[in-house]
Amino acid sequence: MKAMILAAGRGERMRPLTDRIPKPLLTVAGKALIVYHIEALVQAGIRDLVINHAHLGEQIEAALGDGAGFGARIRYCPEPPGALDTGGGILNALPLLGAAPFAVINADVWTDYPFTRLPAEPPGRAHLVLVDNPVHHPEGDFALRDGHVHRDGGPRLTFSGIGVYRPELFDGCTPGRFPLAPLLREAMDAAMVGGEHYGGRWLDVGTPERLAELQTWRLA
Repeated sequence: MKAMILAAGRGERMRPLTDRIPKPLLTVAGKALIVYHIEALVQAGIRDLVINHAHLGEQIEAALGDGAGFGARIRYCPEPPGALDTGGGILNALPLLGAAPFAVINADVWTDYPFTRLPAEPPGRAHLVLVDNPVHHPEGDFALRDGHVHRDGGPRLTFSGIGVYRPELFDGCTPGRFPLAPLLREAMDAAMVGGEHYGGRWLDVGTPERLAELQTWRLA
C-alpha cells in the first residue's frame, strides 16, 4: 500500500508560526509533525509515500528529501498557491498513487494509531478512522454503525484525518480545487464507506494552543 500525507494547507490558525515555516514542519519534542507520520508508516511497512505541498513547500522537500533517511521513498506533488483542498489534492496526486487502494493522512494531526490496522482492500470505496469528539468539535462528523460510516444518526464521532481510499471514489471529478467531504457523503449514501473507532491518543494540532498541549504529552 502507498500513502499520501496531506501537507498543502496554509495553517492560517497557526499564524504567525506558519508565516515562515509550513505547519507540517512545526516541531514537537524536537521532531517535525510530519516526521512522526513518516516514521510510523515505515514501521508499519508502508514506505512508498506521496506528499503534496503548496505554502513554503520547498522547505518540506529540503527537510525530507527523497525519504531515504527515514527508510521511505517520497515523491512530491506540488500544488498552486492557495492549494487544491483535500479532494482536489488527492485527485491531483492519483497518477503517483496508482490503481490500488491507498492511505491518506493529514499532516497536522498527531496520533499513536497503528497504521498496520488499515485495510489494504477496503470493502467499499473508503475506510475512515474515527475518534472520540474533542472539546473543540463536540458535535462530531459521522456516525459509525456495524462497521459502516453514516452521514446521519448517532452516536457521532470525529473523522481523524486518517483513511484508505479507492481511486474510484474520485471517478468523474474535475481537476481543480474541491473538498473531500461531499464525495465521502455520496459514498456513505450508497453504503460504500467502512470505518473503525480508534480510542487511543489523537490530537488535531490546528492551533498554537493545541501545539503547546501536544508539547506536554509524553510521545512514544
